[in-house]
Parts: sequence; C-alpha cells; structure tokens
Amino acid sequence: MAHATTSPYEGHQTNRWLYGLNIGFFAGLIGGLFHWLLYGIHFTTVLPGFMLDIFMKQSFLITYWGIAAGIAAFIVFSIGAAYLYLLTLGQYRGPWPGLLYGLFWWAVIYLGVGPWWGMVKPFRLLGWNSITTECCFYLIWGLFIGYSIAFEFHDEASREPVHAS
Repeated sequence: MAHATTSPYEGHQTNRWLYGLNIGFFAGLIGGLFHWLLYGIHFTTVLPGFMLDIFMKQSFLITYWGIAAGIAAFIVFSIGAAYLYLLTLGQYRGPWPGLLYGLFWWAVIYLGVGPWWGMVKPFRLLGWNSITTECCFYLIWGLFIGYSIAFEFHDEASREPVHAS
C-alpha cells in the first residue's frame, strides 16, 4: 500500500514583507560585522559607521559604541535596500541582478552622494585598496540580498511534493 506524503511546503506562501525585513536585517548585520573586520585589518579606510558620518563626529565613530551605531545604521539601510530590491528586481532569477544591485549601491555611495554628503572621501582620494575592497563588499552584499530573494520566490522545485513511484 503506497503511503502519500505531504510536503511541509504545500500551500505555503512566504510573506514578502517579513522576508524582506529578515533578509535586510541579516544582510546588514553580517555585512556590518564583515565591514568592521575589513576596516580592522586595514583593507579599507572607510569607517564601519560611515553612514552616520554626517550626523556624528569621527572621534565617536571609531569607538566601540560608534562602530555598533554604524552597524545598526547599516542594518536599517540594508532593510530599506532589501525592500527596494523586492519592489524593483524581485521578479528576476539568478545571481546577476543581485550583483548588479550591489554594484549600483557602491556607485551611488562612492561616486554619488557619499562624497557629496561627506560620508566618504572623494573617489580620487580614497585609495585603490579601499575602492576595490568596498566594491567587492557591495557585490557580495547585493548578491546576498538578491540571490536570497530570488531563491525564496523562484525556487519552485523545492516546494513540489515528492511522490513514490
């Protein structure tokens, strides 16, 4: 007698807004801690709390509380970025949209508003180590957000029930 098994995913619908919050939070937390590591081992001269540089003094941002505040700011930024990805690129599959999304944010921050608002040094003064490290960092960050969202909402094979032949 064949026993029919039911998949735990049968009829499951992921809440897009909670999932975006979750992905954004962990992208920000992991990314913020990783950026702190990159700063600590001198791969980049950009402070982990650079997003708060327009609001707080650098003497505070180099302290542990400043680093924690910077990571918290990056978490908030990442949540917003994850929601923006869901709304604009969420229908695309694969890793490439996420990589391009990360590259887009790197360009916005390091070539656009960052130097203008005083968050980061002008591009020509940043140094090649910081430029390449930050570019790679944002590629990985964007890949995490984009591929996580694409995998959750487009991986239909894992939701199909397994039937015995």
